[in-house]
Amino acid sequence: MTEEFWPTLFVFVLASFIGLGVVRRVSRLLHTPLMSLTNAISAIAVVGAIAVAGRDYPVELRVMGVVALFASMTNIISGFLLTDRMLRMFKTGKKTDRGEA
Repeated sequence: MTEEFWPTLFVFVLASFIGLGVVRRVSRLLHTPLMSLTNAISAIAVVGAIAVAGRDYPVELRVMGVVALFASMTNIISGFLLTDRMLRMFKTGKKTDRGEA
């Protein structure tokens, strides 16, 4: 292990706890915009993960890149599915025909 592993791990764990604390306190009204924001962040992570997984890095880093790619794509797909499900809850079941009297 390198000497910068432990400080990096500490920052990651600290950011995870802070992020969890922030997200848990978000109002339900802001959930859909927040989900859109996390999808955008995950899209950036996908690009970075593809760059790491596809280059000539050591095997450990490429495996981490593949794991990050899988996690980010899972987050994006589930975010879109959840947002679509939430938006369908607001649609009414009644359809009106505008052309008929």
